[in-house]
Amino acid sequence: MANLVTSLCCVVLAAVVVAYAQRRSQLGARNQYERMGSDVTMRCGSLDSEAAVTWKVNGTDVKARHREEGPRLVLTQVDLSHNGLYSCFQDTHDERRDQISLRIGTPPREPSVTCRSNTYPKGFYCSWHLQPPTYIPTEFEVDVQHTQRSLEVARDPVHKNRCHVRFPEVFSSFPYRVNVTAVNALGRASTAISFEESSIVKPDPPERVVATPVPSNVRRLEVTWNSPSTWPDVDSWPLKYFLRYRPLIREQWQHVELSDSTSHTITDAYAGKEYIIQVAAKDTEIGTWSDWSVAVHATPWMEEPTHITPTMEAEPIIDTTPSQAAPSAAKPQLGAGASKPLLLSSALLLGSLLLLLLM
Repeated sequence: MANLVTSLCCVVLAAVVVAYAQRRSQLGARNQYERMGSDVTMRCGSLDSEAAVTWKVNGTDVKARHREEGPRLVLTQVDLSHNGLYSCFQDTHDERRDQISLRIGTPPREPSVTCRSNTYPKGFYCSWHLQPPTYIPTEFEVDVQHTQRSLEVARDPVHKNRCHVRFPEVFSSFPYRVNVTAVNALGRASTAISFEESSIVKPDPPERVVATPVPSNVRRLEVTWNSPSTWPDVDSWPLKYFLRYRPLIREQWQHVELSDSTSHTITDAYAGKEYIIQVAAKDTEIGTWSDWSVAVHATPWMEEPTHITPTMEAEPIIDTTPSQAAPSAAKPQLGAGASKPLLLSSALLLGSLLLLLLM
């Protein structure tokens, strides 16, 4: 058992040493970025053109299609599978002379840029993304201008492709211009958009939407919600709301637009049918509607069914099973008790005959 534990410890230690060595090697390597699909040439340091070298990738022989030209290694039509740490060794001394971390990618295309204010009138944010991906590190330069002067841009601490800008003034009629440039080792591309303040105002969806049945009413549902927590001052900058609802059995929505109320009673619900309900918000003067809130489900109040208890007495059960005893109206049987009337009649008849003879 002790030998097994010792062996496992040695294996783990060896793996750690190898990983550490590779990490140290990568730290000392120089990066080389190349375009996908191209032919790539890597040169072994500053060796002269006649030097004989051996190349390895990630510590093993180079198996990809290639050719060696003195101290140069040429890879043809590279793709992502060619990424790796390439090392060259001078044959005469078997000494490593150079290391290159090869990264294959593409130059960026124009990023897609959108801006929105969900915290009006404090400020707005802009976000961007690239399609397709570049596969290599790509940075973004952001410039925001208003009335021909640059505004301060704060990068979002969570979303790397987002920045925040404060409104320098409210109700400005001058447009904002945002320019986002994607930059990597293979190229750069820019996108510029312009907009007016009022066109990007869009609140977040209402929160804590709750729908409850109204007691003793089979067609009503009470719906309540909160204003989005990101909206900074709902009293000074009120919101209006848009409610939509439908029973699950139908596809068509019913809509109700409300002023600044955060509750509404649905009065035309189908009795006993489950409903799906959502709410959207919008500044009362400018901007566009928010996305829909998270859907909630509710069913109108239903009366509890009444249980009927039987009150009628049960009729007696008559047993129709034949009895093993003899029925009560059975025919009388002949025996000693039946012979007494017969003897009396015979005596009377004999007495009558004797009386006739004496006369």
